[in-house]
Amino acid sequence: MGQRRMQRNGTARFTDADDYRASVREAKFDLVFNSQRDFQAQLTWLELRHLRLLRGQENLPRVAHLSLASDQIFVAFPIRHDPRQLCDGVELQPGDIVFHSRGERVHQRTLGPSRWGLIALAPEYLSAGGKALTGFDLAAPLVARILRPSTVDAAHLLRVHASACRLAETKPGMIAHPEVARAIEQDLLHALVNCLTSSDAHEYSAPKRHHMEIIARFEDVVATHSEWQPQIPELCSTIGVTERTLRACCTEFLAMSPNRYIRLKHLNMVRAALRRVDSSKATVGDLARSYGFSELGRFAGLYRTVFGETPSTTLRSARITRP
Repeated sequence: MGQRRMQRNGTARFTDADDYRASVREAKFDLVFNSQRDFQAQLTWLELRHLRLLRGQENLPRVAHLSLASDQIFVAFPIRHDPRQLCDGVELQPGDIVFHSRGERVHQRTLGPSRWGLIALAPEYLSAGGKALTGFDLAAPLVARILRPSTVDAAHLLRVHASACRLAETKPGMIAHPEVARAIEQDLLHALVNCLTSSDAHEYSAPKRHHMEIIARFEDVVATHSEWQPQIPELCSTIGVTERTLRACCTEFLAMSPNRYIRLKHLNMVRAALRRVDSSKATVGDLARSYGFSELGRFAGLYRTVFGETPSTTLRSARITRP
């Protein structure tokens, strides 16, 4: 991804989900797939003075756990609605805009090939823009809101976002011109403010917010115990919930059981380690055991099912391509 570090605007295609995930700098972006065979994705990015845009396109269903930075405001929206996309277990309707709270952690789930858009901006820029265009300050909500602006306003935002991303893909050099960048930014801000001032919104219920807190604790346990693949009773005791509640939350947000989600996340961790490890200092077995896979034969079978190759093939390929 050296090209992305050198260029502020552009696009890239991916056949490896880990490379794709690592290229999303705007948030910590963890991806879990039931299978990554034949994975393909495209990411387009655009960095202006006050706004940053992303457009992603993926060919496989997945669960994404996003941890958003607290010093930015994030607005996300599906570009494609068939198959469905869900945000924290809520199905997004055509035209829906997700107005995230600052520093939010969120689960996005897709049920097939997907396209999504993201806009990030500084809080003071949104506040000033809101005041200039509407007379009111605009600030991120304390709890995420799924806004349902008018069809005209939603279509305008998607159209301006798509136009800017298309320019980044086809003529990135044009955006270096101050006049062009300023015009894009002004159009985007105007379209965004119109959508964010919509009074029609889906509000998360108290039970839903409680489940969001539980799934966040679950993610914390998974992240801080990467070497541990616990039994459900032990996991529930650590989180402080009943087994029934944890399973219900995982079904609601992840569409899979707690143990399956943990196994898939750990398989991704092993793959990332295999791609960067010095093979003279570690083996496939060492790495598998360090992420909680004690039965190496079963681990190898799971790995091949998800990634379409053996762990040793991943290790050999990394060694060949490593600079």
